[in-house]
Parts: sequence; structure tokens; C-alpha cells
Amino acid sequence: MMYIDAFNMFLIAMAVTAVIVFVALQYVEAGYGMMYTKKWGTTVNNRIGWVLMEAPVFVVMTILWWYSSRRTETAPLVMFLLFQLHYFQRSFIFPLLIRTKGRMPLSIIVMGVIFNVLNAFMQGGWIFYISAANRYPASWLLSPQFIIGILIFFAGMGINIHSDAVIRDLRQPGDTRHYLPRKGMFRYVTSANYLGEFIEWTGFAILTWSWAGAVFALWTFANLAPRAAKIYKRYSREFGAEFVNANLKRIIPFVY
Repeated sequence: MMYIDAFNMFLIAMAVTAVIVFVALQYVEAGYGMMYTKKWGTTVNNRIGWVLMEAPVFVVMTILWWYSSRRTETAPLVMFLLFQLHYFQRSFIFPLLIRTKGRMPLSIIVMGVIFNVLNAFMQGGWIFYISAANRYPASWLLSPQFIIGILIFFAGMGINIHSDAVIRDLRQPGDTRHYLPRKGMFRYVTSANYLGEFIEWTGFAILTWSWAGAVFALWTFANLAPRAAKIYKRYSREFGAEFVNANLKRIIPFVY
């Protein structure tokens, strides 16, 4: 019972922090990607930066799984593999596909590592240690929550990966100009890659039917929605009438 109470306090603290981050990011631009700025300090190559930032969650989640007595149970194992599928792609495949020679501040990487490790403890802690021993029987994989959640999860992953590809294909080698992406879900929002990631983790929250998953989905929105708003403003300045005529939203089609 003590562990459950401590874990619940951990989730509350993470949820409150997500709200604080959401408010703070209305006024602060995280200096990576198209928002890169030297004021964030020492930098590393983008590819290295993404590996350093994303790989720790993959490693920590693997450790949590390996030392759990539930590691061979069907439903928890499937949830683990879904989580790891995203972070394997993000840690080891996505960086290799980056075409630009951009830089990422070490300060951004450190903050990303801290959150990612805490998130591994949220998701892995819940699935393998805190949830009741009979919470996820094999039959859970046939539950409405899991079926709906996994469909949403893979829809979000597909949107995220496709949107990243659209962004990569905007430029030819040597070109440094910015272009307004218009394929896929970019027909509806300026940050379709962020939309995909938010949908993905909303699906994960549903398929696990957990507060831990819900807090992660909240964090995803709190981190990405303000950045999407800043990208929206930048596009409106850069593309003028072309942008206005496209009638795009920021991250949620037809809504925001």
C-alpha cells in the first residue's frame, strides 16, 4: 500500500509539473530544430543529440521489464513492446534519417533525459510493479480498451513517422530555406508530427487504461502544443497569404 501511495503522489507531481511546463513554454522557446538558438549553450550534432536524449528511456524501460516477475506475462509484455517500438524508432532509426547538419543544445538533451527516465518509471513502474497482479491478464488484449487503444496508438505512430518523412523531403541537399509542408495531416495542422505523437500516447493511455498513461499523454500535449503554436506563428510570418489561405490549425485538426 505504501508503494501505491508513493506512486500516486509521483503521478500527481508529474501531472502538476506538466501544467507548469505548459504555461512556461508559452513564454520560452526550446532551442532545437527550427527554433535553434545559441543562447541555450553548448551543442552537439543533431543525430547524436537525439540518441543521447531518447535512448535512456529505452534502456531504463528494458531494465524495469527484465527485473520484473511479470516480464513473461502476455499483456504486460505486449505493452512493453509497443512502448519500446516507439523509442527504438526514435532513438536509433529517426536520428539516422536526419539530413540537416543542425545542432542540439546539451541543456535540452539533459532536460529530455530527465523526463524520459521519469516517464520510464511511470509506465514501467505501473505495468510491471504497481498495478495489481491480475490487472492485465492475457484476456486484456481482447478488451475494448486495448483494441481501441492499439488502433489509436498505431494511427498516431503512422502519422508521426509519415509527417517526419514529409518534413525531410521538403528540402533538396544544400537547401536551407523553409517550406510549408502540405502532405498528409499537414493539410490540416502545421505540426502534424506532433499531432501524431499526441495521438500515439493517447492510444497508449487507453490500451493500458491507466493514470500513468494519461499523465504521459498530458505531458506530451503540454510539451508539444506550445511549440506547435510557435511554429504556427513563424509560418504565418514567413508564408503570409499562402499560410492564411491554407486555413490550418496548430496541432488539433479543426480545433486548435
